[in-house]
Amino acid sequence: MIKRQVLVYYTWSRPGENSAPLHVIEDRFPALFESRRMAFPRFHELSDSRQFDQSITGFLDHIMKRNFTAFVDLAATLTGQSVMEIERVADDGLLTPLDAHLLRDVDTLIVISFDSLRTAQDAESEEIEALKTFLEQPDHLAFICPHHDIGDVSDLPESEQLPRQIVEFQHHGDTTIPPRQRFGGFARSLLAGLGVPVENRFGLRPAAEADGSPAPIEAAPSLDRLGLLDKVSTFNRHPHLPQLERLGDAVHKLDVLARQRVDLTAAPHPFTLDRATFDALLQSRPDTFAGSLLVSDTTLWSSTAGGVDSLRELWTNVVQRPLRS
Repeated sequence: MIKRQVLVYYTWSRPGENSAPLHVIEDRFPALFESRRMAFPRFHELSDSRQFDQSITGFLDHIMKRNFTAFVDLAATLTGQSVMEIERVADDGLLTPLDAHLLRDVDTLIVISFDSLRTAQDAESEEIEALKTFLEQPDHLAFICPHHDIGDVSDLPESEQLPRQIVEFQHHGDTTIPPRQRFGGFARSLLAGLGVPVENRFGLRPAAEADGSPAPIEAAPSLDRLGLLDKVSTFNRHPHLPQLERLGDAVHKLDVLARQRVDLTAAPHPFTLDRATFDALLQSRPDTFAGSLLVSDTTLWSSTAGGVDSLRELWTNVVQRPLRS
């Protein structure tokens, strides 16, 4: 058993997310009571308000965090030690930065950048330097994981904004998502600070097989130097996944390790006019860092969107990868 120390770092600000006004539907998580209404009878077991906070707090605690339980439990079993789970800003406003102190005994870092852009969770210079130092060790691995960025129409004329949001909304087809919901600011700032800028563009609907299971990924085995995709045939079919768009130097410093097909039966999306796949997993080239940096969607670590058997193979490969010196 390789006793790796895994850290899952949730980048949201709990006060920032929980204080979002419920009368504004954009750029926020749903409240627990809204999720129960939209997904009934799913989540019915969370209906007792005496046990379960029905606000956005309740959604974070009883739905969002629960999504990652299967990975955390498996990693603990495979490594023989508990997984560290840290939230960036706690309910009392206390900030726990992703700094050298937090990373001191960690060799496997998973950054779940589920922070709303509205809350401005940007990586500080000390955090960027700490991750640079972390990646100086050949055995260290970091996954930086934003989620979707749906409905960003800030560059369009006002007359074109709502029609564009409707097009994106109809493409992914998830009625639980508002016309604009933008996540991943911390991941973006961290990657930019590392010199490998990536934007999590859109919310694209991935293809599925006839039985509803996720369609196979298009992997690049020759680039998979850590064997992370051994026995991994699919990711998941979450209704809206981002194109991980490499910008600037990232084009030359990050490879595309895996792509997913877009559901071409879904309503049209501007991205699908000339693309049938989206970049779903990026990996740093050997000369970029001594360690390994990967970029994926947050739901690669979630057990709620299908493909779990294949994802468990990925999770196992990550925490049981051979030691490197």
